[in-house]
Amino acid sequence: MLWIVSFSSRHLVWNPSDSMNVFSCSLPSRTADARRRIDSPRSPNLKRLTSRVVRLTRRKQLHQIFEEIEIAKRRYGKLNTIVMNAVLEACVHCGDIDLALSTFNEMSKPGNCGLDNVSYGTLLKGLGEARKIDEAFLLLESVEEGTAIGSPTLSAPLIYGVLNALTEAGDMRRANGLIARYGFLLHEGGNLSISVYNLLMKGYISSGVPQAALALYNEMLNLELKPDKLTYNTLISACGKINKLDAAMYFFEEMKERAGKYNQEDIFPDVVTYTTLLKGFGILKDVRLVHKIVLEMKSCHDLLIDRTAYTAMIDALVNCGSINGALSLFGELLKLSGWNLDLRPKPHLYLTFMRFFSSRGDYRMVKCLHRRMWLDSSGSISPGFQEEADHLLMEAALHDNQIDVATEKLSTIIKRWKGISWSSRGGSVALRIEALLGLTKSFFSPCIFPRVNPGAPIESVMMPFKAVQPLNGSLQLKEVVMRFFDKSVVPIIDDWGRCIGLLHREDCSELEAPLWTMMRSPPPGVTTTTSIGHVVNLILRKRFRSTCRPHYLQPINNVGCPTN
Repeated sequence: MLWIVSFSSRHLVWNPSDSMNVFSCSLPSRTADARRRIDSPRSPNLKRLTSRVVRLTRRKQLHQIFEEIEIAKRRYGKLNTIVMNAVLEACVHCGDIDLALSTFNEMSKPGNCGLDNVSYGTLLKGLGEARKIDEAFLLLESVEEGTAIGSPTLSAPLIYGVLNALTEAGDMRRANGLIARYGFLLHEGGNLSISVYNLLMKGYISSGVPQAALALYNEMLNLELKPDKLTYNTLISACGKINKLDAAMYFFEEMKERAGKYNQEDIFPDVVTYTTLLKGFGILKDVRLVHKIVLEMKSCHDLLIDRTAYTAMIDALVNCGSINGALSLFGELLKLSGWNLDLRPKPHLYLTFMRFFSSRGDYRMVKCLHRRMWLDSSGSISPGFQEEADHLLMEAALHDNQIDVATEKLSTIIKRWKGISWSSRGGSVALRIEALLGLTKSFFSPCIFPRVNPGAPIESVMMPFKAVQPLNGSLQLKEVVMRFFDKSVVPIIDDWGRCIGLLHREDCSELEAPLWTMMRSPPPGVTTTTSIGHVVNLILRKRFRSTCRPHYLQPINNVGCPTN
């Protein structure tokens, strides 16, 4: 059937203005579009800014974050709470609690973005990590009483932030006090949640009482609470702390049994479980169990072995003396890092091998590791690691009977690090080199008494008091400041010429202050008949820079004696 549609004549009348209107609506002019862009306010892209703050937080570039926030404020005006919460988290992550408090107070002012539960939770976590527990409890009380700005609600996340900080610090007295007061927010099914027990276990381990973590496990079983993977990992760590590795293996096998028998894949041991076991068995030097765990890790196809796991395996094998297995894994790690940069070894791993080979006197291997650490390791090398690497290179040369090379390395260490600590591993090596070189070629320029009998009285080598040129304690530092340019310590006397103390160069901090306000207590006194050997031992043992003769109160310069 054919349908015929009729139109009224008024619809068929052509109007030129209508066609122009149609085209103007379909294709707006560039001028009108530009005018609308100018008239409409620019919408801020704060999501991008938040992501930028998060990235800078990971790099701990707090100064850069605040620079970009100030630029954003000038560009967009007031920022929202989400962005400022990210800034607050950055302050906490970088450990600057004062800046976090300043940011928190700025957010709370009228006309600013305001505060929410996330703001309070972040600040509470920061206060806990900064050990400002009293301030954290006061903030919680204000939330509980309803007087806090922004009307936050007292909730479990707020309590967890403080509890986690307390347990990490090992402050179990306050952690248990926090649970006693606010534990009703952390209950699940009438009992404390598994997460709370996990935190408490971690806290007891941090406080040096890992046995209490095992007692909490028994309490959980009595309450019919099912441990999760974090519980088992914490228990295994506690067993490793007290060398109960048979109990650690029991929990390890229980994890695998529960995962297989009850099809609980979330309980199956992960990389943290294996690395915790490796650390414990490595300390005990149980090479059989270390090899067993390493083999099991390599056999698990679903187990992601990351850089941390490789480091734990290599450390355990080196501790057990299985250097060939450790080198094999190290080579495997270097090969894999060619495809995955996240597997590039940290400097710690190079130092582990350098410590081993330096004690064996393998200078060639230590030198190679020292060079490759700068080229192949991931991340920055801290000054402490750099100094230790130089010490190990010197030690390897000495153990390899390359005395000239060891002497050269010692000279480089002294110039680069401005000295060496005698209590360090490198210090003991430096002492051996000093003994081999003799006093005439010493790097440390000791002052020597020629032909002095240690049993002779100290009066025979004593310096007269006036030769020391003591200073009156009433003088201001600005009047005699040049005396400390070449003297590290100067005796201080009173108006009667009595020695009342010593002023050290490092204590000179106030130019307008009298000398007596900055001096230390006077040096110990000895009689004129005291033997030289006794005075030398006194100076070395107590680290004094001078001694006094009590009869005439005259200081004795420690010429010929080592000084600090």
